Amino acid sequence: MDRLASDLDSEHGGMSHIDAPALPLYPGEESLLEHSVQRLAVPERLLNLAELEVFYETEAKALWTFMRPANRPSFTPPMLHDFEQWQHLIAGNFGPGRLGLDYLILGSRAPGVFCLGGDLELFHGLIRAGNREGLVAYGNRCVEILHRNMYALDLPMITVGLVQGQALGGGFEALLSFDHIVAERGATFGLPEIVFGLFPGMGAHSLLSRRLGTAMADRMILSSETYSAEAMYEMGIVQQLAAPGEGIDAVRQFMGKSQRKHAGLVGARRAMRTAAPVALAELREIVGHWADSALQLGESDLKLMTRLASAQVRLARAG
Repeated sequence: MDRLASDLDSEHGGMSHIDAPALPLYPGEESLLEHSVQRLAVPERLLNLAELEVFYETEAKALWTFMRPANRPSFTPPMLHDFEQWQHLIAGNFGPGRLGLDYLILGSRAPGVFCLGGDLELFHGLIRAGNREGLVAYGNRCVEILHRNMYALDLPMITVGLVQGQALGGGFEALLSFDHIVAERGATFGLPEIVFGLFPGMGAHSLLSRRLGTAMADRMILSSETYSAEAMYEMGIVQQLAAPGEGIDAVRQFMGKSQRKHAGLVGARRAMRTAAPVALAELREIVGHWADSALQLGESDLKLMTRLASAQVRLARAG
């Protein structure tokens, strides 16, 4: 992206420069750069978010976004702030009569990780302080972002989650809000919260129960089992599998095959949301239950949470 920013700066008078470390291109990304001159029509703020790397592909009318965590590959408050800005800027600048947007794609730059979910270090501090208000505020920010994504920001577009590594806890919950999930073989999914006496409080119950039924959703939530991309495909959670390193190409293939039937796909997703609606009030109520449960965690559970948070930091540094 540094090369992309540099090329555009020299050609267009220094607009929308991104101060970021050089990032390697992944297989299939080269052609994305060829169309990136259209970024000049995209709000500059959208292209300069601290922890989200964003660029626009003209022909496909696709906005590619990759999480680029500054610290842990989790939903930290700075990451949530970027997602809130991301959604606000997309909703305000794309759609009918504005810049076209048929596909919104989210992946990750964290090596081997899509997202490890909630900010365990933050949770630990809030629980130690008995701060229910802080836990609820964090959870509500998460479910508000998730709910807006579930409804595609009220735009006629298809949302695509691209998984190239681990999607755990809130990272898995976030993916459940996408219309189409592409996962590379070797990617893993899971809800490990029960290991330290908690449960996933930001969407898993509502979304999994509607997709799989309450019995299977309960089994996944309470088992702490890790599932392969292939298992998620068999369950219908993942819609498309890709070979390792070929996830971007798989997304491109999906967009190419879907272009002629895009309106039908958008309409079908809207119909599904009507048939199985998820109210924001429901998600917020579950956040409240989650916060109450978190405040009941014992010392051994909190110590385990601390060890997991430290493991996340080591993983981020190793990457």
